[in-house]
Amino acid sequence: MDSSKDQPTSVCHVVAVPYPGRGHINAMMNLCKLLASHKADILITFVLTEEWLGFIGSEAKPDNIRFATVPNVIPSELVRAADIDGFIEAIMTNMEAPFERLLGRLEQPPVLIVADTFLPWAIRVGNRRNVPAASFWPMPASVFSVFQHFHLLAENGHFPVDLLERGNERVDYIPGVSSTRLVDLPHFIDGSSSNILSHIHEDFSWVAKAQYLLFPSIYELETQVLDVLRAKFSLPVYTIGPLIPYFNSNNDPSGSGVFNYLKWLDSQPCSSVLYVSMGSFLSVSSAQMDEIAAGLCESGVRFIWVARGETGRLKEVCGDMGLVVPWCDQLRVLCHSSVGGFLTHCGWNSVREGVFAGVAFLAFPLLMDQGMVSNLIVEDWKVGLRVKKAEVKIDHLVTREEIAGLVKKIMDLEDEEGKEMRRRARELKKICHGAIAEGGSSETNINAFVRSISQGHEH
Repeated sequence: MDSSKDQPTSVCHVVAVPYPGRGHINAMMNLCKLLASHKADILITFVLTEEWLGFIGSEAKPDNIRFATVPNVIPSELVRAADIDGFIEAIMTNMEAPFERLLGRLEQPPVLIVADTFLPWAIRVGNRRNVPAASFWPMPASVFSVFQHFHLLAENGHFPVDLLERGNERVDYIPGVSSTRLVDLPHFIDGSSSNILSHIHEDFSWVAKAQYLLFPSIYELETQVLDVLRAKFSLPVYTIGPLIPYFNSNNDPSGSGVFNYLKWLDSQPCSSVLYVSMGSFLSVSSAQMDEIAAGLCESGVRFIWVARGETGRLKEVCGDMGLVVPWCDQLRVLCHSSVGGFLTHCGWNSVREGVFAGVAFLAFPLLMDQGMVSNLIVEDWKVGLRVKKAEVKIDHLVTREEIAGLVKKIMDLEDEEGKEMRRRARELKKICHGAIAEGGSSETNINAFVRSISQGHEH
């Protein structure tokens, strides 16, 4: 894991630094694997905190991606959900100096730093050391535009706002973003997280000082807002999505022999299985998990549920209709012919995988950008249904009866609304696959980005 191994001087060296969270790390690693596959002489140093290296250090990666570490920002980063403000503060203040020291130890100077937009100090370090930087935004471009134009919310009387009273009011003035309920905007608009907002303001103040802006999105899925952002910034804006591990989807997933879920899926009828996953970081309450379990059972629909730590308890509740597992190769499951729907927390990485697979969605957003992702699914793309409909209270319990009804509807192959959603889901799948094919929007952007890096390397 030594970051200062001797490397040939001709190597094009890129340093990648993700925000220390699972969704951010996964997206950045997929970007690095993509770059590694497009440029033979590239070397990528992937910078993690020591704790995250322990979690992912043994995962498979190309030989030209290596890990380097900086100290943990707090004693255990997995407690971040309990004190998200403190965790963000630590990231903003504790990582910059060790990251710069790490750069100074590298034998091969980098030609580019690729940094999560939520790490503005990485661009600052790059500017100090005369190293170009790419700002990598790991969320939808529409969320970027909301933060970029946050002042408009205050000007229109929508910040701060009581979401319980006004959550269903519509915002239709954010450039490039379609009409959105207030409750679906990032939750800080209630004014309760001023510290987080001040950091986000700092993040965005540094974007224009980068040399590139990268989105793991597909141009055709967010055309309006991407056109707005390209007009706004003088730096190149590249959409390089879906940025999911489709290049691994034919590999045997580790653990398949243990859980045997693929054999189970092979035995199910086409489009009959609902895939359920509520993410790896933010989680629903135990009471809500019980309602989801009971609703799935009452629906009579087959399902496979990735429940991580609660597998044992939920297996007892769910009985024989479904399979409850602690882990699976998500993309491989979503692409399986027996899977027809996805009950999701609306994490952006997971939703891009669902779009790639062409499934319909049940949207159950929790926090952060997930409300806006659900808005894309339900209102913009029209490929899913909301689990929480008009209810705006974040901790509202969705009942088993509501869940059972929605599951039955989304998985009923004869339901007219469902048929239309599945048709549109197949269209999005076609768009997604077209973007990464030769001449597609994402493939064209990746090639342009790699050419630009190469020119910087040569000079």
